[in-house]
Amino acid sequence: MAGAFAWSERNGRGYISSGTETPPPALAAESTRPIVRGRRFAISSTHDLATLAGQRVYAKGGNAVDAGVAAGIVLTVVEPHMCNFGGVAPIMIMREGMAAPELIDGLGRWPAGITLQDYLHMFDGDMPIGVERSVVPAAPAAWLTALARHGRLTLAEVLEPAIELAKEGFPVDPGLSAFVNHFADRLRRWPASAACFLPEGRPIAAGDCLVQPELAGLFETLAQTEREALRRGDSRQEAIYQACDEFYSGTTAEKLTGFLAAQNWPLTMEDMRSYKVSIESAPSVNYRGYDVHMSGPWSQGPMVGIMLNLLEGFELSNIDPQSADFFHLCSEVVKLAAADRDGYFGDPDFVDVPLAGLLSKAYADERRNLIRMDQAFPEMPLPGNPWRHEGRDGKAGHIPRAGKGVGTPDTSYVCTVDAEGNAFSATPSDHVCGGPLVPGLGIVVSQRGAQLWLDGAHPAAMQPRKRPRLTPNPALVLYQGRPVFAFGSPGEDMQTQAMVQALCHRLDHGMNWQRAIEAPRIGSLSFPWSYHPHMYRPGQMVVESSIPAVTATELTRRGHGLRSLPPLSYGVGAVCAVESSGEGLLGAADPRRSCLALAW
Repeated sequence: MAGAFAWSERNGRGYISSGTETPPPALAAESTRPIVRGRRFAISSTHDLATLAGQRVYAKGGNAVDAGVAAGIVLTVVEPHMCNFGGVAPIMIMREGMAAPELIDGLGRWPAGITLQDYLHMFDGDMPIGVERSVVPAAPAAWLTALARHGRLTLAEVLEPAIELAKEGFPVDPGLSAFVNHFADRLRRWPASAACFLPEGRPIAAGDCLVQPELAGLFETLAQTEREALRRGDSRQEAIYQACDEFYSGTTAEKLTGFLAAQNWPLTMEDMRSYKVSIESAPSVNYRGYDVHMSGPWSQGPMVGIMLNLLEGFELSNIDPQSADFFHLCSEVVKLAAADRDGYFGDPDFVDVPLAGLLSKAYADERRNLIRMDQAFPEMPLPGNPWRHEGRDGKAGHIPRAGKGVGTPDTSYVCTVDAEGNAFSATPSDHVCGGPLVPGLGIVVSQRGAQLWLDGAHPAAMQPRKRPRLTPNPALVLYQGRPVFAFGSPGEDMQTQAMVQALCHRLDHGMNWQRAIEAPRIGSLSFPWSYHPHMYRPGQMVVESSIPAVTATELTRRGHGLRSLPPLSYGVGAVCAVESSGEGLLGAADPRRSCLALAW
């Protein structure tokens, strides 16, 4: 660089003069950790061991899908307080040659033999914690379907890190220890859970080695089923599906349904045998030239599109990302989106959801006019009328009756991208403190029934074989037809809020993903929470204390009731992201959890 050194000559010899050399530019960190860069592969997840497992599987010859499935299943081993193999796992995948991302719902169905009237009679309007919330476990079918359709390694190869960590154990981190301590009295009621997480009668502590031999045995059963199928001459894909059949109709299913029957919960072998994951195209909206793909209305995923459509009408690039204006807009758009979520979202197999109208730009233009920059909505607004933007009439949006109580934060996340153009995004969930471990299997049967409503008029009301309206919602972003970002977040109803704030920082404020993720965040509580009993805190907002004091003062003046959280608090989600761009393959991870990004 000009001026960095001086060239001298003496006695016929040229050299760089040390006396005239200038110092290099000063380096200053813009974030707590660097964004990672590679050429072949990038991965980010909510736990370091899962990220390392994904990289290990990629290095064995896998692609982004193999690595993503491996990391996702490892998350169920090392973050059992956030997700488990018997839970849910919505997955989004994009491969070279696909017109749009493929979406695997990874969401179980309510037992066929239980109606809302039955349930209300059984529990007098309550929803007990335990097996009484159980739906068909969908995560195994989702992981194995993704692997069979889009991976290239065997199931046994992909399961290898999970088996090792479950069988040999891993050091417990403070988050897992804190959850087990908090729920210790509950876990003591369930013998298999107590044996695993309360060894010698005491909760596992940070630094203890957690061994899960029954979970390792389940993984080995699935891998052995695959090996036997391969020996019979089945193709790789057929052999993986044979392992899936073992879980849903073989001895594994018999153990699972037998245990539930002993607990008087009628999730039957027919419920298991008839279950199939849904495979569909992911809906999308265009935001500033980028196609943002999200989960369907069986989840809260379309809230991301509604929020982005509303925000697109504001010049966010001219708004300070730490200002009251930015956080006020983030809060107001999520309230509008939540009103339509509770007004219309539900399992499309049972509910007519006006999704095209909800995601239309014209509808966003109409709803945006309700936002006042000087005053916050004091509570969740009323739902709108998206039907006319589909050219038809329909039922008015439901107005929910909210309850009181608290929900338990859970969920994990993993995303990957590789140089072949594959992208993977998955949000597994259902923690092991919400129900008993099934003896001999080491898993909890999905507790996602807690996101059904006991209000029969609600679009997400309980019905036989209906899917609950799910909070986990992975996302992929395409630019000119190719995947550029895979991103997502755990955190119940904070997920969509964290995802949208981080994406706006990336696209509107020009931050790299690491800076976008670490930027201070807020989260609105001013709508009914998805989990029963659907707590509702009108006008309330959580804010990280790292936002400027002048911003907090102005938000209060506009009518937001603030509750302060520590900087980099998991209370506002934990975003992970990977990127494929001219800079290579990049990864970023949120310091709000034990997240890790790697690239090669």
